[in-house]
Amino acid sequence: MTVRQAVDQLVAEDRLRRIPGKGTFVARPKVQMPKELVSFTEDMRSRGMRPGSVDLASRTVEADARLARFFGAEPGVSVHVLERLRLADGEPMAVERSHILASVAPGLFDRRPPDTSLFDALERGYGIVMDAGEQTIEAGPAGAADARLLAIAPGATVFLLRQRTFSRGLCVEVALATYRADRYRIHLGLEPPRRPITGLG
Repeated sequence: MTVRQAVDQLVAEDRLRRIPGKGTFVARPKVQMPKELVSFTEDMRSRGMRPGSVDLASRTVEADARLARFFGAEPGVSVHVLERLRLADGEPMAVERSHILASVAPGLFDRRPPDTSLFDALERGYGIVMDAGEQTIEAGPAGAADARLLAIAPGATVFLLRQRTFSRGLCVEVALATYRADRYRIHLGLEPPRRPITGLG
């Protein structure tokens, strides 16, 4: 009974991981979602992990109404799409689909070496420095294609992330990504509520 309680406690602390039908195993430490505007490559290196990236597909398309709205542009605007599998120490962590305004990065796929940092390519090739961004993160089920790439079960819970990244006030990139929920955690600092100021006068 004491051993079982100890194991339950370690599972609750994410130190152990139970896999139905297989047993209980030592859990790999989760990576905390970054709160600063950094590339995946920079983030993994700062954690002492070896970043990796596999280009899955690249193409240039006309943005539909939804994608154009994220950019604050008109439907039909030309957008580069780069799909990548992001790795840390050789392990799949995320499937990322980056959309970049073609007008600010003409010939991007010819000028960017394969499997290299997109932010670095934009800065070195076009002088574009990302200086602001916003993210929306929600939990959802992994689709069959992304699950296969991430080596998880179809329908497993993942973090679905949408990120808009800006340079000098212009939305340059819209990234839609699927992150493994078993390898990431979200940590937020909380501030005390603002209370109305009274007694003045």
